[in-house]
Amino acid sequence: MKFMYPNGKAKALTFSYDDNQIHDRKLVEIFDKYGLRGTFHMNSGQINHDGFIRSDEVKGLYRNHEVACHGVDHKNPTGLSRPQLVRELAEDRKALEEITGSMVTGLSYAFGLYSPEVKDVAKSVGIKYSRTVNSTNGYFPPADFLEWNPTCHHDAPNLMDLGRGLLDAPDYIELPMMYVWGHSFEFARNNNWEVMEEFAKLMSGKEDVWYATNIELYTYITAIRSLEYTMDGKVVYNPTAVTVYFEHNGNMLELASGETLTLA
Repeated sequence: MKFMYPNGKAKALTFSYDDNQIHDRKLVEIFDKYGLRGTFHMNSGQINHDGFIRSDEVKGLYRNHEVACHGVDHKNPTGLSRPQLVRELAEDRKALEEITGSMVTGLSYAFGLYSPEVKDVAKSVGIKYSRTVNSTNGYFPPADFLEWNPTCHHDAPNLMDLGRGLLDAPDYIELPMMYVWGHSFEFARNNNWEVMEEFAKLMSGKEDVWYATNIELYTYITAIRSLEYTMDGKVVYNPTAVTVYFEHNGNMLELASGETLTLA
């Protein structure tokens, strides 16, 4: 029994970009051109300020992507009292949900700083996952989604090699994923938009790759981890709302929400 991504995809690619500056517009244009998808972590307190995305463009700009939290005012989460941190995260969720009209449950830690208490507060206000800035250079899904370490920053010198590594991921990695993060303003500051253009060309249009947002990956992998089995492993039940895909004895099988399956 080997799990696959939706519709039998073998691997996944996702992106994560912080700070909702106006340069997101060009980055989204590149993503949409090549069919890539990702998550944009926003400081709601900066929306409508000079140099930042406007509230009236959020729904249209990010329509193919996910909007997630980054803290109302981009404050160091480890330097706040618990009540301050609750406000920093909860108010960000509330504001972004009002703007998008949808549920917002993702986060990336401002400055990449976090602690067990920060993770606990994030969970208490409904955050399901949060990205760090600790690159793994690998493709394994995270053990703890509130400490989601990305594969690499887009400025990593081995970005293209890591992309090729995902496309040729070995069979022993179940549900391989590549997670690239950064800030769109870095492309403008460094005048190197070609980095993302070249990477997008390399990675786009692959039939065996699931181009997903962060929350989609969280939801799917969490569903797999929530499956229930008999002690001999021959009967599996799906208590989640998500259809799960896997390969068994050379056949691709689907396990729908609420379904029980006996494996031959």
